[in-house]
Amino acid sequence: MNTEKREIRQEFLTGERALFQGKNLKIYDTIFDDGESPLKESRDIELYGSMFKWKYPLWYSRNILAENCTWFEMARAGVWYTDNITVRNALIEAPKNFRRCRELTLDHVDFPNAGETLWSCSGVKMNHVTAKGDYFAMNSQDMVIRDFQLVGNYSFDGAKNIEIHNAKMLSKDAFWNSENVTVYDSFISGEYFGWNAKNLTLVNCTVESLQGMCYIENLVMKNCRLLNTTLAFEYSTVDAEIHGRIDSVMNPASGIIRADEIGELIMDQTKINPDQTKIICGSVKSEKACA
Repeated sequence: MNTEKREIRQEFLTGERALFQGKNLKIYDTIFDDGESPLKESRDIELYGSMFKWKYPLWYSRNILAENCTWFEMARAGVWYTDNITVRNALIEAPKNFRRCRELTLDHVDFPNAGETLWSCSGVKMNHVTAKGDYFAMNSQDMVIRDFQLVGNYSFDGAKNIEIHNAKMLSKDAFWNSENVTVYDSFISGEYFGWNAKNLTLVNCTVESLQGMCYIENLVMKNCRLLNTTLAFEYSTVDAEIHGRIDSVMNPASGIIRADEIGELIMDQTKINPDQTKIICGSVKSEKACA
């Protein structure tokens, strides 16, 4: 069987479904302009230096490689229900990209308009990705992420089985309702970090958060710092090792908290049992116990 791919070079393609059900193609320097779903139901496609300028370019596709490609703003909802896709060195301006995809690799990709991007995907590998937009990676699972930058709220809501290394995230309500998330060597800033999560682990991280790390089942923090973080750990089961000061701790459910200093420790006996939490601290500036 001849499996050699047919080449398409420097074309300007318009109209709906321009290459519908295309198979075994190498596409170079081609522009997909006005016309929806140009590569819908495609298989075994390689794209190099090409541009998507209209909606839904890759739906229900399989075995896709895209290198040095560009998704313009109107190429929204660009890649849905597509399996085994690798995108390298891409600029993706279009929002709502990558939904319900499986086995997805993103390498050196920039998402300047990443609202509602990467929803309900699985088997995701990300390396050197930057993104700006709310609700990034909602309900996705089985992700390994390295060298990641995000500006956008409500990220990773409902996500499961996530491993993140070397991230910088400015994200309110990050990791809500998540499960089995481990973050290494990262900086995270945003209110209400991690609420309602289960099995959230932070290693060598710096966090800045109002009412962060609350309502968490099994929160582990190893060699972390908390900057300007107040009313932390409310109703959480926690094993925390914090270097430096925690501005305030409020009503942890149980566990152990180690810190150099706590500005204010609030333990309301009408809401929690203070005996369930061990505090190991060099100095507590203010302690409030309510009976």
